[in-house]
Amino acid sequence: MSNIIGNYVGGSRVNPADGTLQDVFNPSTGEVSGQVRLSKATDLDDTVKVASAAALEWGATPALKRAQVMFRFKRLLEENADKIATTISSEHGKTHEDALGEVSRGIETVEFACGIPHLLKGTFSEQAATSIDVYSVPQALGVVAGITPFNFPAMVPIWMFPNAIACGNAFILKPSERDPSVTLILADLLKQAGLPDGVFNVMQGDKVVVDAILDNPDISAVSFVGSTPVAKYIYTRGTSNGKRVQALGGAKNHMIIMPDADMDQAVDALMGAGYGSAGERCMAVSVPVPVGDKVADELMERMVPLVEKLPVGPPEDTNAAMGPVITKQSLERISSLLQSGVDQGAKLLVDGRSLKVPGHENGFFIGGSLFDQVTPEMDIYKEEIFGPVLSTVRTENYEEAIKLVNENPYGNGVAIFTRDGDAARDCVNRIQVGMVGINVPIPVPVGYHSFGGWKQSLYGSHHIYGPDTIHFYTRLKAITSRWPTGIKSGAQFNFPTMS
Repeated sequence: MSNIIGNYVGGSRVNPADGTLQDVFNPSTGEVSGQVRLSKATDLDDTVKVASAAALEWGATPALKRAQVMFRFKRLLEENADKIATTISSEHGKTHEDALGEVSRGIETVEFACGIPHLLKGTFSEQAATSIDVYSVPQALGVVAGITPFNFPAMVPIWMFPNAIACGNAFILKPSERDPSVTLILADLLKQAGLPDGVFNVMQGDKVVVDAILDNPDISAVSFVGSTPVAKYIYTRGTSNGKRVQALGGAKNHMIIMPDADMDQAVDALMGAGYGSAGERCMAVSVPVPVGDKVADELMERMVPLVEKLPVGPPEDTNAAMGPVITKQSLERISSLLQSGVDQGAKLLVDGRSLKVPGHENGFFIGGSLFDQVTPEMDIYKEEIFGPVLSTVRTENYEEAIKLVNENPYGNGVAIFTRDGDAARDCVNRIQVGMVGINVPIPVPVGYHSFGGWKQSLYGSHHIYGPDTIHFYTRLKAITSRWPTGIKSGAQFNFPTMS
């Protein structure tokens, strides 16, 4: 097959000669659209050498010049948004509009990185003691790496590398091997923006490359987004090798619907947050939590016809609200979990397994599915399905709803729909979750705040993008200085103080 997707190293696309080839699929047709060549550990080691050499000069480049590269990159992303979105859709399967939204949210992070001269200003204390000044400066780490998932092949990498690069680091990206092509477009745009060769590199690969990243002593920090078991592995192995690691894991996001909620608003929110991008979002709402049977009955009555009529189709279908899932294996796993829900006693009100898309019978399509009467002991509640499935858990009162969310091992996102400011404020204060939405179903922070969950949804102390990421990609150096002034104080043998 002629379409071989390779690496990007030192400012050029390169294709390792003897790496294993893995098929890349078009999820809408089920056909192989290309092949990605998986790198070896030695390929990663060679790339680290290139990145290390580039990091020396790039880290010494004035922050203002680094910001100018980010400004140009932002403009190029905007000009090429349609091309990027088309590439995302062809390998991921999400609708074109959804892919455009992904690019747009990524651009927010680049906008934040454009302010890097201000973000790296440091601090200064003049005359901290007689003739002594103290100041601190954040400095780049050197070479850092990102390991990113399939569900947002453009946005999640952009959540990482613009800020890392703006801080003065060189970056090595290991994208998902399921939809790897878009990262090469991003690399080309960075070069057009004026980024020096070697500062941004792409290594296609699987666990072999991941382990090489975690073990390489010249990589100082690793950012990861993916499932919780892998996040825990990344964090444990990376930190044991002395690296900084931020590893964002899985989620089970709840949406509490109070009796006073605007039901029209709540239903619309559930449809978009549960079924958008085929549910393949770490911030997707997967558990509606209606408070009281009256609320639950009305919610199910309204949801069923909407889910049954949910338009599903390939990305080129402008009427489709949802595309296919990423792989045949994902489709089979989702179908298996749906069956487990039925077997364990949940009420399957809408079953998406029977969906057929004319002309795309071999695509990885599944319709929206809706469960009622789900309990926390069921697999469909305990596991992150990562598909277009809503698992409704009824609660008798508000306190029971809060308890349900807080006892869940994940803590990524939660939403509460209510007109009651007291309930909303109480929820924000007591809920054990990192991101909270009040009448907002997917509370992903804007680019100048930081994204991250609690509990098993995040390993490490730093959230991703926004202010937290500047601390993650730099280390602080404190300088205490005194210049000769003719003052002679003699040797000081006690512990030095600033008195």
